[in-house]
Amino acid sequence: MAQRLDGKRLAREVEDRLKVLVESSSAAAGRPPGLAVLRVGDDPASAVYVANKEKACGRIGVASFGAHLAAETPQAEVLAVIEDLNADTRVDGILLQLPLPSGLDEGPLLQTIDPAKDADGLHTLNLGRLLKGESGPRSCTPAGVMAMLKSQGIDPAGKRAVVVGRSILVGQPMALMLQAANATVTIAHSRTTDLAAHTREAEIVVVAAGRPGMIGAEHIRPGAAVVDVGIHRKPEGGLCGDVRADEVDPIAAALSPVPGGVGPMTVTMLLVNTVVAWCRQHGIDHNLDDLIV
Repeated sequence: MAQRLDGKRLAREVEDRLKVLVESSSAAAGRPPGLAVLRVGDDPASAVYVANKEKACGRIGVASFGAHLAAETPQAEVLAVIEDLNADTRVDGILLQLPLPSGLDEGPLLQTIDPAKDADGLHTLNLGRLLKGESGPRSCTPAGVMAMLKSQGIDPAGKRAVVVGRSILVGQPMALMLQAANATVTIAHSRTTDLAAHTREAEIVVVAAGRPGMIGAEHIRPGAAVVDVGIHRKPEGGLCGDVRADEVDPIAAALSPVPGGVGPMTVTMLLVNTVVAWCRQHGIDHNLDDLIV
């Protein structure tokens, strides 16, 4: 049976560190860190995600300045809200919750966010910093995956890694982070011929394809570490990932569960980005270097 890559447990540990830092430094800063999550429309999954992020803020003492706009809100009005948050000195992190309702173009909206307040690491400038190995906020989900691997002593250096999925949200930055950690990285996707031939060569497999049960025993070499980024609701009830966990569990050396794996760490890395931005703004020393990719 594979070692469990327990993101829920790690998220609690990181939150405890963040809470101590916020409590000990808020007086010197004159205020707590502030995170603004901007939600547009009424996507049910987004409502759950935003609620989880606001609860996490409350647990560690981060002030929440979220806004919920109607689905029919014009692009110009959403832009104006983001610009107001950029100018708000109480706000250290801004996140635009995706997906957006039809009619809104996420590209210009994400580009409007002040790169220093880009809590999700999706601004072009911050993606460029990742590519060049410069410091800056990192995409939360792949940064969470890197923290999970590190917490279990899984060092990518010298290993072969395959990332299944090439989205700008997860797949592309995930590959860059693994490469920066000195892994030899292959990006696979829906048009990859003979996917299993690639994944069976990998010692680390990160699956972010958005297809339930896409990866099974035939794709995994014995002893590999497998991280399942996918999360889907099954027709019969319950949740599943992109990996057929019952098949992979006896083969892999390490496997992240769904739920309780990557999801909690995505939220926690959002908090890390916000708190680090707050520390930089106020000249506060922090002990979070091990979490900053």
